[in-house]
Amino acid sequence: MNELFNQAIAAELDLQPFQVLATSQLLQEGATIPFIARYRKEATGGLDEVQVVLIRDLLKAMADLADRLSVILQSLATRNLLTTELEQKLRQATTMTELEDIYLPFRPKKKTRGLMAREKGLEPLAKIIRTQNPATDPLSAARQAIADGAQVESPESALDGARDIIAEDINETKAIREALRNLFENEAIVTSRVQPNKEPEAQKYLDYFDYSEPLMTIPSHRYLAIRRGESQGYLTVRIQPPQELALSLLTSRLVTDPQTPCGQQMVKALTDSFKRLLSLSLETEARLNAKKKADAQAVNVFAQNLRELLLAPPLGAKAVLAIDPGFRNGCKMAALSAGGTLLEHLTIYPHTTSAENAAQMGQSIIDMIQRNHIKAVAVGDGTASRETVAFVKTLPLPADVIVIEVSECGASVYSASEIARTEFPDLDLTIRGAISIGRRLMDPLAELVKIDPKSIGVGQYQHDVDQGLLQESLKDVVKSCVNCVGVEVNTASETLLQHVSGLGPRLAKNFVTYRRENGPFKSRQDFLKVPQLGPKAFEQCAGFLRLAAGDNPLDRSAVHPECYYVVEKMATDLNISVADLLSHRELRSKIVPAKYITTTIGLPTLTDIMSELDKPGRDPRSEFKIFAFDPNVKTISDLKAGMRLPAKITNVTAFGAFADVGVHQDGLIHISQLADRFIKHPSEAVQVGQEVTATVLEVDIERGRLSLSLKTISPNDSQNRYGQAVSGKGTSESSRRSNQGPNSPRSAPQKQPATPLNSAFQVLKKLI
Repeated sequence: MNELFNQAIAAELDLQPFQVLATSQLLQEGATIPFIARYRKEATGGLDEVQVVLIRDLLKAMADLADRLSVILQSLATRNLLTTELEQKLRQATTMTELEDIYLPFRPKKKTRGLMAREKGLEPLAKIIRTQNPATDPLSAARQAIADGAQVESPESALDGARDIIAEDINETKAIREALRNLFENEAIVTSRVQPNKEPEAQKYLDYFDYSEPLMTIPSHRYLAIRRGESQGYLTVRIQPPQELALSLLTSRLVTDPQTPCGQQMVKALTDSFKRLLSLSLETEARLNAKKKADAQAVNVFAQNLRELLLAPPLGAKAVLAIDPGFRNGCKMAALSAGGTLLEHLTIYPHTTSAENAAQMGQSIIDMIQRNHIKAVAVGDGTASRETVAFVKTLPLPADVIVIEVSECGASVYSASEIARTEFPDLDLTIRGAISIGRRLMDPLAELVKIDPKSIGVGQYQHDVDQGLLQESLKDVVKSCVNCVGVEVNTASETLLQHVSGLGPRLAKNFVTYRRENGPFKSRQDFLKVPQLGPKAFEQCAGFLRLAAGDNPLDRSAVHPECYYVVEKMATDLNISVADLLSHRELRSKIVPAKYITTTIGLPTLTDIMSELDKPGRDPRSEFKIFAFDPNVKTISDLKAGMRLPAKITNVTAFGAFADVGVHQDGLIHISQLADRFIKHPSEAVQVGQEVTATVLEVDIERGRLSLSLKTISPNDSQNRYGQAVSGKGTSESSRRSNQGPNSPRSAPQKQPATPLNSAFQVLKKLI
């Protein structure tokens, strides 16, 4: 069975069976995905993280399939229904759907109409009708069945019962279900209607009061919106192919001649089978598959957004003055050292006081900057952010101090969390929030891992999707990002350490405790002194934990300790030290990697080693750049159609992207406005955190809605096309739709092409 599963997975992913087998064995041995992708390329044939994740998920799906098979075989054996032929068919099934189709005729049933007809002795009559002999008169055959002992009152009742038997047999025929399933997949229409008398309270679903769209092309966000309307009791939803197509398909496969008496009985039976049995069960399947597809798309979008956010460029180890801005409650300020340690904090009220007091508060900012050797001022982008930035920029700041707005999303969640209470038990929530803002500028990854990814604000329909799938996907993204960047073990928080390959909450805590009690780690070999860290965990984590000031220069690199001997051999062959090898490119150019191939280390690993020697411990994230909004734009009322503004992408969804232009209200860039070329998905054009120049298309001040474009159109073109709906009640219907948030059901009905699934989800859809 395992070999069959491995072959099926290899075929679906276009891989070699040995790659699936090796990955499976490594996973069973406890290897993590980052470790396998980075340090076991020879074993897996160079699979990357995405492929390893796919194999892991498909292996789990296959394990679920094996568990279900075991239950089915036991049930059949208990009821003496298991034959050698049936067992062979069941064991050859490679999808859950195929397995259930084979098992369907043998499943324990309630008292169905077909079963009751069989108990009345009508099965022989059903067989006669299915034979479809042109000379057979079904009514005469029914009378004969009664004469032979069938327990029914009339020939008509006998024919009804015989058709019930035929209808259930058709429903349980594997080939018929497969053909109709294919029809549903290609021809089914999703329709929604408003529930009677629910129009007034269901206005947010107005676009779906009388709506239809092919199942094959409906985008994930639209399907999830319709499902939400149904779950809230506002909409009635059906997924069905045109009935005439389904009945024509069944007739062509099951009826020899619909004009004969038996053929007419067969047509009645298959019509009943479709309407009463097949259409309902296959609609349920179609709903589940559509939900899985929509979930996969939404989760994929969330995961991509989260990855971009976590891998945002860090400012680096520089002292920061963090400000959580506010009007009435004041601005909470926290001075942080280059290592992120809180040095001092203060609250000022520059926006609700006299000019004289504001000047004194400005001086307190200057004093904090000078006292703590601050190099950057991080201002949260919430309430009063633009006013606070403007206030700080009026001060006589040192020339080397920069002022930057930083996203506050999730900071309040962190400040009230157990992690924050543990880190700063004596501080107020608002001061913790300011600290989080400052640290987020210094190293977004290290700070954002402390926050539940679902609270960071880069998702779409996150509460409607499968929460298990979402949680697993986001966990994979966080772990991937942490291990991609690497972690400085002597400064990392316990929260960051627990995402390192091979570690977890318990070992992360032990690392921090050991560091606190024994001082900084001096070499990777010291990791083995951490309580409960065994050889396997060391193998998994060592390459991802860095020591900038370690005794061995390789300890600051991504070269795994198991490969140190190779680098040492390279240095010895050149008659130099490892430190010299790392310092001199011209010496490294003399190395011929193929010369160091062994039975366990091949060219892929040697290539990685040479790359790492060029830039030991390099940060894969982009270089930090200062971004600033237009200083003349502070509120939505400052905006006019046609304006061109610097903007930053804050969220990417299936129907477009959202961008911040500095007015405390993100604007929607519909997919049709993201590029001059045709794109299938917004992620082809933009990513979270990307800096762009946007054109204002429409402004609805009354509703606080904003529509933007990234197309290269002139302001005049924009004004001519959209100027009639610049503000207030004049907003057009297209703008009203486009300015809904990512979780709004109103963000839908422009007929855009369906978002393409990530290959991972395409395969899962086939196999699960």
